Order: sequence, then C-alpha cells, then structure tokens
Amino acid sequence: MATLVELMQGSMALTAVLSGILGLLVGSFLNVVIYRLPLMLQREWRSQCLEYLQLDPAKVKSTDPVIEHKTFNLLKPDSHCPVCRKPVRPWQNIPVLSYLLLRGRCSQCRTAIHWRYPIVEIVTALLSALVGWYFGATWTCLAALVFTWCLVSLTVIDIDHQLLPDNITLPLLWLGLVLSVTGHGTGVTPADALIGASIGYLSLWSIYWIFKLLTGREGMGYGDFKLLAVIGAWLGWQHLLTVVILSSLTGAIIGIAMAVIAGRDKNIPMSFGPYLAIAGFIALIWGDSISNTYVSMLVVP
Repeated sequence: MATLVELMQGSMALTAVLSGILGLLVGSFLNVVIYRLPLMLQREWRSQCLEYLQLDPAKVKSTDPVIEHKTFNLLKPDSHCPVCRKPVRPWQNIPVLSYLLLRGRCSQCRTAIHWRYPIVEIVTALLSALVGWYFGATWTCLAALVFTWCLVSLTVIDIDHQLLPDNITLPLLWLGLVLSVTGHGTGVTPADALIGASIGYLSLWSIYWIFKLLTGREGMGYGDFKLLAVIGAWLGWQHLLTVVILSSLTGAIIGIAMAVIAGRDKNIPMSFGPYLAIAGFIALIWGDSISNTYVSMLVVP
C-alpha cells in the first residue's frame, strides 16, 4: 500500500487514472443515490403527514412506485429490473461495460436501461480523474473527490425533482467546516470557511426575500442557499462571487438556449442547483486562476 501511495505521489498521471477508476465505481453508487434518495424522502414525508393527520396508512391510496418494498434504502432491496424484477447480477453491474455488453437492455425482459446511468458513471470518472490530476495523491485530493461526488448527485437530483436534499447538503457543509479546522480540506482556513458558509447562505437568502417582496413569487428554493453555503465552506468566501457569476451566466445561457431551441416554456421553474454545482466545481479547480485574471484586468497599469 505504501508503495502504491509513493508511486501515486511521484506520478500525477497514475493518480488521475486511479482517481478516474474510483470515480467510475462511485458513479455507479451515485446512480443508486440519485434514484432512491428522493423516494426515501417522499416515503418519510408521507409517513409524517399521515401521522400528523392521524390517518391509517393502509386506508390511504399511495402513489409510491416502490411500495412493494417494505425496506427501501440505499442498500436494500438489491438492484433489479423495475419491470420483470430480475436481480442484477454482479457481472451485470460493472460500470459502463455492463451497459455496453447488455446493449442497454435488461438481460431477461429486454426493457431499455436509461442511458443516463452510464453517463453519470462516465462524468463522475472524468471529473474524478481531473481532481486527481490537479491535486495529486494528497488528503486534499480525497476531500475534493468527496466534494465532487456530492455535487454530481445533487445536480442530477435537482434536475429530476427540483430538490437539493438536506441529507447531502448539511453533512457536506459540516464536513467542509471540520476539514478546514483539521487542515485536510481544500486549503481554506477555518475563518474563511465559516465566513464563506455564512455569506453563501445569507446572500441568496437576501435575494430570495427581495425578489419575493417585489414580485410575490419565489425565485429559488432554500436548498440553493444551503448549497452556496456548502461551496463557501469548502472554497472560502473569496470564491463566492466567482461562483455566483459563473452559475448565473451558465443558467442564463442554458435557459435561453432551451427556450429558443427546445421551445421550453419560460414560465416553467428551472433548477438553479445544477448551475451552482457546476460553478462550484470550476472554482474548485480553476478558482484561483479566474480570480487572479479578474483582478489583473481591474488593475490599471
């Protein structure tokens, strides 16, 4: 093990390759998180509502798509085809490769497997490889990988459900603050992390209430406040302006493109979390370079 670590420390390319392989495996698990976590939360909220209303769950019609599973979490039930219920064997669950060998279909009923599963795995692998290349074999690299994986899962969940689960954002927020104290995070001091988390949350919170008072509508969700607080805790307050500008530009460009090209109704709410996550990852890797370039442009020779 020590030899492998030494080899990784001496080769950025090896670190990138191993990080990419690890990211490929983690990406497979992220697919489980992306699909199951929102359903787990819906079950929990339904149970709380029925308990509050003092209703018998057996007498209330449920729209739960996995109601047949009494135990439903990130580990149970085992992976299976949602149509024919055939269990997914270990050799059928190899990231990307199994999808290609099965030609994107269930081995038994031939139901199509969504193309997004291998895409999430590939994207997670590529981002992980980039993190490994940039940070090398360090504790910072490991922390940055965890941060990246959480951003991937939050992005897809928000696209699907317009939801940024507290189950991910809050532990990630505390982890960023704790790592800033231990010195094993992304190099942010405890003061910068705390200020970053505070400003990140309060800035969007303020915009939310100003917009609501002026228009009577909600411009974003509380999950967006928490996600920017997470980014502030991990990257420090210095990168928040960069993240906000990048996320706003990305959101505007994609929103306009979807309205013009795809004919998307501009009145349909658009998730902002994915753009924050994309900007957060960009700032993780290139934040210092972007900030230095911006400052140099403002300095008059």
